[in-house]
Amino acid sequence: MTSRGGMALGELLRGWSERALLTQEQLAQRARLGVRTIRRLETGGSHRPYAGSLRLVADALCLNEEELTLLRAAWTPTASGGPERPAGPTGPAPSVPRQLPPAVRDFVGRAAELARLTALADEVAGSDGTVQISAIDGTAGVGKTALALHWAHRAAGRFLDGQLYVNLRGFDPTAPTSPSEALHGFLHALGVDPDRIPAGLDARAGLYRSLLAGRRVLVVLDNARDADQARPLLPGSGASLVLVTSRNQLPGLAAAEGARLITLDLLTTDEARQLLALRLGPERLDGQRGAVYELVARCARLPLALAIVAAQAEARPHIPLAALAVELGGGRSLEALDTGDRMTRMRTVLSWSYLGLRDGAARLFRLLGMHPGPDATVPAMASLMGLPASHILPMLEELTGGHLVSEHAPGRFTQHDLLRAYSIELARAHETGAGRHAALLRVLGHYLHTGHEATMRLDPHRHPIAMIELSPGVVPEQLADHEQALAWFTAEHAVVLAAVRLAESSRLDAHTWQLAWTLMTFLEWRGHWDDWVALGRAALDSARRLDDRSTEAGIHRILGRGHARLRRHDEALAHFQCALDLYQALEDRTGLAHTHVNISSAQEWRGRHREAIDHARRAAEYYAATGDRHGEAATFNNIGWCHAQMRNYRRALVYCQRAVALHHEVGDPRGEANAWDSLGYAQHHLGRHDLAMVCYQNAIDLFHASGDRYQEADTLDHLGDARRAAGDVNCARDAWCRALDTLDQHGLPGADQVRAKLAALDGASPGR
Repeated sequence: MTSRGGMALGELLRGWSERALLTQEQLAQRARLGVRTIRRLETGGSHRPYAGSLRLVADALCLNEEELTLLRAAWTPTASGGPERPAGPTGPAPSVPRQLPPAVRDFVGRAAELARLTALADEVAGSDGTVQISAIDGTAGVGKTALALHWAHRAAGRFLDGQLYVNLRGFDPTAPTSPSEALHGFLHALGVDPDRIPAGLDARAGLYRSLLAGRRVLVVLDNARDADQARPLLPGSGASLVLVTSRNQLPGLAAAEGARLITLDLLTTDEARQLLALRLGPERLDGQRGAVYELVARCARLPLALAIVAAQAEARPHIPLAALAVELGGGRSLEALDTGDRMTRMRTVLSWSYLGLRDGAARLFRLLGMHPGPDATVPAMASLMGLPASHILPMLEELTGGHLVSEHAPGRFTQHDLLRAYSIELARAHETGAGRHAALLRVLGHYLHTGHEATMRLDPHRHPIAMIELSPGVVPEQLADHEQALAWFTAEHAVVLAAVRLAESSRLDAHTWQLAWTLMTFLEWRGHWDDWVALGRAALDSARRLDDRSTEAGIHRILGRGHARLRRHDEALAHFQCALDLYQALEDRTGLAHTHVNISSAQEWRGRHREAIDHARRAAEYYAATGDRHGEAATFNNIGWCHAQMRNYRRALVYCQRAVALHHEVGDPRGEANAWDSLGYAQHHLGRHDLAMVCYQNAIDLFHASGDRYQEADTLDHLGDARRAAGDVNCARDAWCRALDTLDQHGLPGADQVRAKLAALDGASPGR
């Protein structure tokens, strides 16, 4: 059968079978079809082939998207009749996430596993909304990720609402991806504004499940360490499929969540030979049958080892394969490949790439083992080496050309974990202890000094710290403004988190607490309170070892704020009390003022307004004594707001008006916006609706200009209340609609309350 002007179906299948070095019998076995069926397809004897048979053959031949298009065209019947051509997959909407990394080149084998995944996808299509999960496990380098991504790209058309992907880095010694961090990335990809993503893990997981309910999404959770790391990332309902890859088998995920377990074994000898043939070309293998099978055996039929062997053979086209097999001899590499020890598994195989490097690239490769990860930029690598960035570029080009480093995002370079392990081993073997220590200080200094500048750009009112002196050879990045600082933290915060952990494990206590300090403003703006507390604990231990009581007090205050945000009130107050005791002993009035402000906010969140006022008053006294007018303004607003909550509206006016004036004087627009909102609240409850509306609009304008969408929506809600109380129903509806749109758009809390107000206003049920 022939398509309209297209290539004959049989001719296509014969060509693809020959390319794959498969006989009709082998193809039939892979496709789980009869040899007779394969023969009829290849000879054109089947005039009305079933679509299901062609799909099985396509899977067995591992056809790419272009080849699948040719196959569908050849299958299309002529005007004489025949089966209906199946509709092609509908393209996803432009807004859906498409996070899948590129599929691996030259994928071979895994026919049974691919069929199992396809069968699971069929179950998803026919289910009643039950999420299906497959957990793919196997040794490092066996091709778990390759299988997951190969199948995911071919099946992407089944999941019209998008594909989500995260590398959980479960076996990375310094920077595993936490479930909370992974959820943050997923929620952002699903359209939630990053700075409006909930702070806690449970809240993020709940919002994530809500967004995926009823949707058809493919989720790939790569390199999970255990079931606990993957479990919060599972959708709750909907026609979704989850692929989890891990070096560990995950029976807990099977027992509790019904995951289907797939354990990957080594490639068969024929599959391993096919992989080499695809990479090197059949002609390179001709006449070297014994050498080919020797290479396959010495690589233990492990896909990653075979891929590295093939890459080296490509780079050395005049070297016989037998010579490569000899280099793998003596048991040096085979034992390493099968030990299960990540630090030695690929030593000899990787040495082929390493030994061919020029001196500069070789040293950069070694020192990358000292980088905290998970990825690095050229400026960071320049500091690591103590060289100008212009010297790094040719070295980096050499490393990427040899596949020892990959550019996974523009300007950001990473290593496979086995490559990283090899870098670490080489650094220990070939760099002196003093050299390794100097490199560590340089790279930590790079992130510390750049992070400090970025923090001060984000929050100019924050008191700077006396930083560790910059090591020779370190050139921090220059950040011109607020936008560049925010962009730097957005890209680098995972690296700085890892840098804190590396400094802590290296017992570099001053680096530990100072690096943690640089991250706090960004973590607060993004709501990463779990990371905030974790860093605070590491910083506190470091400050205690340094016997630095002033720093210890400040970190107690940081920990108190984090626990208060997470509603762990007893823990928060305990840390605040420790801070007060230390500042009292140090006679540090500024520290005492800051701590009393923090306690005031924590008590207000608990509804203890009188206690909150008492602490705010004490803070105001300290601020007045030290001349800190910015701090005074914040305390006035705290006191005014608490009085308003206690219905002391006239007293609230006095404090809020002072707060507005002082915030404006010191140039703090967000503080001024908060004070205008408090002032509007008091005016509204005094019945002065026109004045309240003016105050609220001032606050809305300032919040909008600063980008604080949550506070903007909250004030719009208050504005609606004031307009409704004034009898202006239409304007109230407009304010509440704007508030609801903002809350819904950014996934912020409080939408249900606003929706209920609109429903009551319209006399309808609260379902907008």
